[in-house]
Amino acid sequence: MTTSLRKISITVVEPEPGRFCWLLLESREDASVWGPLATADEPCTSWGDAFDAGCVALCKLVQDERVGPQAVGENGDANPEG
Repeated sequence: MTTSLRKISITVVEPEPGRFCWLLLESREDASVWGPLATADEPCTSWGDAFDAGCVALCKLVQDERVGPQAVGENGDANPEG
């Protein structure tokens, strides 16, 4: 059985000076196209705090740290074939 690791990135944006928000982006089929997956509910006062909070949000998407965030198959399996 082949598993599919989701392509997720963390970025930090500064919508207003001194207010930093994390953003998780995901690329699904076309590696050149990234779309929003999740965003911060509240801004942080530093880039580092926002990045750390984004890492926590990403880790919450992972059921097994040994394999990372897996794509969900059509039947709901976390480990789709092919």
